[in-house]
Amino acid sequence: MLKTIDSLFLTLKKINLYLTMETAEKTNRTHLGRKISRIRELRGMKQETLAAELGISQQAISKLEQSEEIEDSTLEKIAKVLGVTAEAIKNYSDEAVINNIQNNYDNSIIHGGPTVNHNCTFNPLDKLMQALEANKELYERLLASEKEKNELLKGINSKL
Repeated sequence: MLKTIDSLFLTLKKINLYLTMETAEKTNRTHLGRKISRIRELRGMKQETLAAELGISQQAISKLEQSEEIEDSTLEKIAKVLGVTAEAIKNYSDEAVINNIQNNYDNSIIHGGPTVNHNCTFNPLDKLMQALEANKELYERLLASEKEKNELLKGINSKL
């Protein structure tokens, strides 16, 4: 009975391995149309926009996105409009994008990786007070200049 269970378990493992390999093989096949569609969607571009940029109809884009293979010249044009290289389209995978996003998240400030410091490196109130003092000094200089002009005008008027 125990041998039968072990044998059954081993058979299930083999089937699982086979299915995993078969699924991986299917996903590794290049379906350029789907890749173009995903990149277009990630770029926030509609089929109509891509079609207009390429000078073709939206229906032609829909047909392209359903095609497993696409001519290199057409792929180059599409890549240029999408802002990527033809190689990037050929090598695109959702898994890589998810890993990239995950890695960027994992390298956030919590994990001590490369970060952008969004915290102030100065006291904003100190900067505000400095600006206020600078404005006060400018106002005082302007006032002194106006007083000087008034004194000069009084002197000119008294001579007349």
